[in-house]
Amino acid sequence: MLLEPTGFTELVGCRLPIQQAGMGGVSTVELAAAVAEAGGLGMVAPHGATPEQVAAELDAIAASTTGSFGINFLIPFVAAEAVEAAAMHCRYIEFFYGEPDAALVRRASAGGARVGWQVGSADEAARAIDAGCDLVVAQGIEAGGHVRGTVGLLPTLDAVLDRVDVPVVAAGGIATARVFAAVLAAGASGARVGTLFVTAVESGAHPDYVAALLAADGTDTVLTEAFGVGWRNAPHRVLRSCVDAATAFAGDEVASIRTPYGPRPIGRFSPEPPELGTSGTVTAMALYAGQGVGGARQARPAGQIVAELAAGTAALLGSATLPR
Repeated sequence: MLLEPTGFTELVGCRLPIQQAGMGGVSTVELAAAVAEAGGLGMVAPHGATPEQVAAELDAIAASTTGSFGINFLIPFVAAEAVEAAAMHCRYIEFFYGEPDAALVRRASAGGARVGWQVGSADEAARAIDAGCDLVVAQGIEAGGHVRGTVGLLPTLDAVLDRVDVPVVAAGGIATARVFAAVLAAGASGARVGTLFVTAVESGAHPDYVAALLAADGTDTVLTEAFGVGWRNAPHRVLRSCVDAATAFAGDEVASIRTPYGPRPIGRFSPEPPELGTSGTVTAMALYAGQGVGGARQARPAGQIVAELAAGTAALLGSATLPR
C-alpha cells in the first residue's frame, strides 16, 4: 500500500507527504538530502547566513539528490537578500515566528519558489494566505522548538482547515505512523516532523542531545521561555532536564562551538541547540523536543525514518482517499 499524492506533494514536488522540519544547527545538508532522496521534503535553516552561504548550502543539497528540498527562515533573523538568494536555488521557502509579510512572500515568489508560513492559529493562517502564501503549516502546542501554537494540534488543524483553501501541513508531536495517519485522516495534506529527524544519523545534533531524546518521552518535555537570551517572549518546548541543568549551572558560558574563526562561546540560556562541534555542558543547552519524542527509540538513517513512517501510515489508512 502506498500513500497517495496530496496537494502538498504536488505543490512542492516530493513523492511523500512528509516534511522534515528546518532546525537551525541540526538540519544539515546531509539530512535534508537524505529526506529528499527518500521522497519527503528536506529542509535546512541556516539562520543568519549570508546570501552566498544560503546559495552554497542549497546547491550542495541539489548536488546530492534529485528530490525536493527547501529552506526555513525565522522572521526575527531574516534578511531579504538571503530570501532572494534562496528563491533561485530551491523550490520551497518557509517563514516562521512573525506576522505574515506580503513583501517577503513577493520576494520569494518572484524568484520562482513556492512559499509557506508556519502558523499557530486560524487567524494567522488567513493572514498568511492574504500575504500570498501557497500553503500553511498548522503548528500545535505539542511541537518541539519554538512554538507559535497555543492549543493542541488537532483543534488547531481543524480551525485552520475551516479558514483556508490551500494545502495545510500539520506540525507538532508527529513521530509515529499512528499520529501521522491521524492528521492525514483529519484533513492535513502532509505532516511536518522534527524531533524524530534530530535523532537521524545524518543530523547535526550533538550525540549527547540525541541520547537525551532517545531516553525521553512526552512527559519529559516542558513549554518554557527559559532559553530566551536574545529572543524574548518566544515559548519553546525542550526537555525539562536541560532547564534544570541550566538553572543549576554556575557561570555565564555553558559551552563553546568550533568555528572557522576559533571557538565561539555559548551563554547560559541561549536558544542555540547543541550541534556537532559543541563542547562543554551540553546538557544545559536548549534540548528542543516535541511531545512525540517517545517515538524516537534509536538513531536511524533519515531515509529509513521516512520509509517506515510512510509504510506504517499507508497500512493504517488502507484505501482511504487523502485530501488534496
